[in-house]
Amino acid sequence: MIRYALHCDRNHEFESWFQSSSAYDQQVKRKLVTCPICGSAKVDKAIMAPRIVGKKGRGPATPPPEPATTAAPEAAPSGPTSLMMAQERELRSKLKELRDHIVKNADNVGERFANEARAMHYGDKEHRPIYGEASPDEAKSLIDEGIDVSPLPTLPEDRN
Repeated sequence: MIRYALHCDRNHEFESWFQSSSAYDQQVKRKLVTCPICGSAKVDKAIMAPRIVGKKGRGPATPPPEPATTAAPEAAPSGPTSLMMAQERELRSKLKELRDHIVKNADNVGERFANEARAMHYGDKEHRPIYGEASPDEAKSLIDEGIDVSPLPTLPEDRN
């Protein structure tokens, strides 16, 4: 695999991986390589600094340069990595917001979740928003009975 720094005719910079340099050439010729920002198929390789590996192949001899930061948060991302990072941050923020809303506005019934959900579904208890714990088998059983359940989003930082 080979990684190329690329740029389109509108000067958007991005990176992409290819099986080989000939695979890159074939894909560019068939207009399969496009800019992820604007969609342009007029793509060329950008000048890249070689990666120099230190002794015993343990990594770069010199640390890679720090990514440039901009003061303006509304600045457009410079490539797919920063775009993905921005999208991932936004997704995590939305998931955290959703989870916080559920925790704030619903009752935590803990391990009694499956029983409480069934009791509300069958009219034995008054409906109210709840959350709690259920095994995968319990959750599948609830779904099979027609009871709407969804997992509460867990973010990587919650596991630490």
